[in-house]
Amino acid sequence: MISRSQELRTVRRLLREFPVVCVLGARQVGKTTLAKQLAATRRGPTTRFDLQDPVDLGRLSDPGLALRPLRGLVVLDEIHHLPEVFPLLRALADRRPRPARFLVLGSASGDLLRQTSESLAGRIAYHRLDGFGLREAGNDADRLWFRGGFPRSFLAKTEAAGRRWRNNFIETFLARDLASWGSRVPPATLRRFWTMLAHRHGQLWNGAEIGRSFGVSHTAVRRYLDLLTSLFLVRQLPPWFENLRKRQSRSPKIFLGDSGILHSLLGIATSAQLLAHPKMGASWEGFVIGQIIRATGASPDQCYHWSAHSGASLDLLLVAGARRYGFEVKRAEAPRRTASMAAAFEDLRLDRLEVVHAGTETYEIAPGMRALPVRRLTREAPDLGD
Repeated sequence: MISRSQELRTVRRLLREFPVVCVLGARQVGKTTLAKQLAATRRGPTTRFDLQDPVDLGRLSDPGLALRPLRGLVVLDEIHHLPEVFPLLRALADRRPRPARFLVLGSASGDLLRQTSESLAGRIAYHRLDGFGLREAGNDADRLWFRGGFPRSFLAKTEAAGRRWRNNFIETFLARDLASWGSRVPPATLRRFWTMLAHRHGQLWNGAEIGRSFGVSHTAVRRYLDLLTSLFLVRQLPPWFENLRKRQSRSPKIFLGDSGILHSLLGIATSAQLLAHPKMGASWEGFVIGQIIRATGASPDQCYHWSAHSGASLDLLLVAGARRYGFEVKRAEAPRRTASMAAAFEDLRLDRLEVVHAGTETYEIAPGMRALPVRRLTREAPDLGD
């Protein structure tokens, strides 16, 4: 088992500061394992409820009777199955002294965030848990890129075993998980849409075009997109625009959240096939952008892409107060300065521009611009976290 030490430190700190901590992430991304690792290193009792287990749901048929006497750490796994518990958690969080703290785990962000913000404002902290990153992968970027960050996919004994796990994850999500979240989208419809997104991975969102090719309205495909985003299966990177002389794109860029799932939806069976596939460059870009966001600790409201109608663009812009960090992603060993980089550096008034690449050397490209190997992100990327 790979210990996720950085994630554990973050959750421990949040539990010291807040009576309720919510860990959000896709199914099978390791939330339950993280909670077990946390419990194993804590002093005092831990009580865990798996809300997918009918027995545990029965134990919580009267939540106040079950939760009020507990001490130590209380873990509520897959909390979206019991949304009516949030008002009670507010009352339990306000007790003085606090006999217990609550760790709630969820796989869907939209309704869960809305419910908790209404009931637990000021009492709850959120932490997003993604799959394995470069730190957990021992900086094996190529394996992590091809297999993705889901633990069972990355740790599978062979590429074929990892591919079978990913294919099963896709089918299980469509056949069972959708219904458990109350979705009314037919599984076959969402499978087609998900696959269509895979073929448009890394492109600007064009709802009208996708709706026409899909045979539904642009509002319908937007609902499908937001559903997959709320389940942490798609990343929407919003545009950055300001009062520049250049016309700028105002559409988000769309990426599938996990590169391994992307490759399975594209029918890519081996790493050799990936290197020859037309979507190889877009896949690498999305993978590296995800690793940059993890390495810097950037929050979603700090992350943007930038694209001008003149052709200049920037893959990732991180805005931290008055500071602006730009990132370009290149599947190359020795990237060089381009006119697009120069335009982004000047127009966006960047403090630095990092060109993250597949090689091994760090070097200055131009004043304020540096080539940075993806394997050194965890050590050398700017830290935007608190």
